[in-house]
Amino acid sequence: MGDETEQGGGRRRVLLKLSGEAMQGDGPGGVDAQTVLRLAREIREAVVGGVEVAVVVGGGNFWRGQPAAELGMDRPTADQVGMLATVMNALVLQDALESCGQETRVCSSIRVDEVAEPFILRRVLRHLERGRVVVVAAGTGRPFFTTDTAATLRAIEIQAEVVLKATQVDGVYTADPKTDPTAERLASVTHQEALDRGLKVMDVTAISLAMENGIPIGVFDLATLGNITRALLGEKIGSIVESPAS
Repeated sequence: MGDETEQGGGRRRVLLKLSGEAMQGDGPGGVDAQTVLRLAREIREAVVGGVEVAVVVGGGNFWRGQPAAELGMDRPTADQVGMLATVMNALVLQDALESCGQETRVCSSIRVDEVAEPFILRRVLRHLERGRVVVVAAGTGRPFFTTDTAATLRAIEIQAEVVLKATQVDGVYTADPKTDPTAERLASVTHQEALDRGLKVMDVTAISLAMENGIPIGVFDLATLGNITRALLGEKIGSIVESPAS
């Protein structure tokens, strides 16, 4: 029974975190079909290269729960709407992957049985072992938790080697490089340093979970063509947040 959690054939297993904004391209919101197709092709190339890939998608291109709550909406309800936005993105990504010939399953943390499977760990592991991409929707299934936290949690559950966060910048910086010209990119930083210095890697809960479970977080530039494939295959690009060597 225990060997069901082992990676099939010793292959690399990775969790990729994609924001909703990653799927909208240069548009103001929603989904850009060509952008999503490009993401799908790069993921497919990594799978062909022998990587088991799970993807956690955000929903910020459609909806953000916290700003809605700040305007007076009930926070749990606002977050539930955000979860549904991630389901839409997951279905779009699944369609793009399958158009590239990549078998894919959407597994949701909330019940949407007409369009997705429930997230059941043993089933997810079996999908990965069979070479399917698993797209995880609806975050953790609970309000008040971000999809960054969901990505870390799911990575721990599936025993992924690393969480790879595709972003709009080429790594972790000491400040926002878009607004601070003195910001410096850090090739490597520890989880604790990221927390102490308030570095914009993931939210505090996500970084703390990663630190407690010894899982590294890779941060890389999404916009550079081929970067997703390179990161999934293990090439050192961007920045890495990890525990200090013992």
